[in-house]
Amino acid sequence: MTSADFQKNTDNYCYRHPERQSFVLCQRCLRTICPECQTQGAVGVICPECMAEQRKNRTTAQRKAERRWSRPRAVATYGGRPVVTYAIIALTALTYLITLIPGIGDVVQSTLLFWAPSLYPVLPVAFEPWTVLTVALVHSSFWHIGLNMLALWLIGRSLEPLLGRWRFLALYVLSTLGGSVAVALLSFSTPVVGASGAIFGLFGALLVIGRHLGANVTGIAIILGLNLVIGFIPGFNVSWQAHVGGLVVGALVGFIFSVTRSPRRRILQIALLIAVAVGLLALLLIPPFLYF
Repeated sequence: MTSADFQKNTDNYCYRHPERQSFVLCQRCLRTICPECQTQGAVGVICPECMAEQRKNRTTAQRKAERRWSRPRAVATYGGRPVVTYAIIALTALTYLITLIPGIGDVVQSTLLFWAPSLYPVLPVAFEPWTVLTVALVHSSFWHIGLNMLALWLIGRSLEPLLGRWRFLALYVLSTLGGSVAVALLSFSTPVVGASGAIFGLFGALLVIGRHLGANVTGIAIILGLNLVIGFIPGFNVSWQAHVGGLVVGALVGFIFSVTRSPRRRILQIALLIAVAVGLLALLLIPPFLYF
């Protein structure tokens, strides 16, 4: 076939865009279509006219099935800037700078750090129940806060847009609470500082949600495993109890987000998150029977 014959043959060009050369045929009408006109079907591609006709001729059962299976099968993506992540980093950094001020810093740190006996008014110590959460704001050194906030920034900029701001904040707060509860149960008399429990909670949630999405979570699992092992090495001043507590709670919250992702399950999601918080607070009733 000569070049002139090729150009005269309309079958070599898209029937909707005659100036565009193509060799792909619609699987229903067998007309040539360009990439812009191709809609991927179950087998091959379909042109816009055939697709419109196919949709027009759908039965009621087919429409219902299409609506059901076209719903998001994973945690919804909300997009936007990770505002909560940045706010937590800014607040934590500000708190750390305040703790460096002579005469004021020590008071602030002692007021915000977590020490399990301060949760129980029956003991002859100051009653400071807020420390189960404020522990995430104070850190022992520049490297301590630096590594924690770096991890928060790396995880938060991906996880917060995926979950949404309020869900991400709930995850961070509950993971912090989980770390404090674990310390109260497993290391009652040890004062702790740092956001490590919350960070491990983010790791746990990311691991569960990533697995639910079908993503490759091997890298996350390796990093998580290495950080957990470090907590058990003698000589490292690390609260492995807070790490484990935050990890377990974060994984649980991530699972809740995964199975209650649809809008109609929002009330159930909120109820389950409240149940997690109530359950963690209930666990704080156990230490008096173990250590008093």
